[in-house]
Amino acid sequence: MSFPAVETLTAIALAVVKTLVLVVGSAITYFAFKAYRRTRQPALGYLAGGFGLVTLGLVLAGVLHELLGVPLETGIFLESLLVLAGFLVIAYSLSVS
Repeated sequence: MSFPAVETLTAIALAVVKTLVLVVGSAITYFAFKAYRRTRQPALGYLAGGFGLVTLGLVLAGVLHELLGVPLETGIFLESLLVLAGFLVIAYSLSVS
């Protein structure tokens, strides 16, 4: 049995949380990039790039599904690939420092 009001509230909550993830992730990416520009340390550049990929990945599935009509499963798969790539870049940034 489906409850439309609950589904609507869930969709709104998800949109709010994803928006907050985008805002906070973008701020972290910005500050990491700003630190890279100030110090020119390659590790900070990789860190900024990694956080950028993770942030992009975490909002990608919903954007692709809602705005471009991509099947949700495909969007989640692409989201997961970007998050994985971001974490790999972050791990690399920590290993070269």
